[in-house]
Amino acid sequence: MKKIANIAFDLGGVVVALSHENAIRRFEEIGLRDARQHLDPFCQHGIFGDLESGKISAETFCEELSKIIGRDLTMDECYYAWHGYVESVPQRNLDMLLQLRQQGYKVCLLSNTNPFMMQWACSPEFDGGRHPLDYYFDHLYLSYQCRIMKPSAQIFELMLQGQQASADETLFIDDSPKNVAVAQTLGIHTLCPQNNEDWIPSLRDYL
Repeated sequence: MKKIANIAFDLGGVVVALSHENAIRRFEEIGLRDARQHLDPFCQHGIFGDLESGKISAETFCEELSKIIGRDLTMDECYYAWHGYVESVPQRNLDMLLQLRQQGYKVCLLSNTNPFMMQWACSPEFDGGRHPLDYYFDHLYLSYQCRIMKPSAQIFELMLQGQQASADETLFIDDSPKNVAVAQTLGIHTLCPQNNEDWIPSLRDYL
């Protein structure tokens, strides 16, 4: 086995602690009564999936969700609802990301996400007013920008190409068993912690 040189992280449930239930509550607050049927913990579908795969813009998503709900929503309301997913950003995770980079590892993010989440994550509010998300990574591979969502093998191949790394020197950390299974078929090493689990001891053991 080649030595691990490239480490790819999922965002929600791994770097950021997620609350699926709080997101459901917030979407219900703005009028989406059947929010639980629309929101998936790992891979969105419908207009939610179209947003995260880059098929529609944030503005179009807001318009389409307005039609489903039956009233005109503001962009701020959509942001409020999506941001319900964010429970916390554990400092230990951020410290570990920086430590890995200092040790010479290539560290990237590979995430199914959308412009509303990135509006927050790419601002200094991400870590409490100091640094945006990209401060902690060499590169961000975001589904809506790549126009591909996990678990498609294409987004993993795009990441490997962008990182100039082979599969057998890459470790992928994601809380979705489906995403991890696809990465494994490509020869990528994987860790699959539970949502919001402290993955640092397992990572240290692996490296």
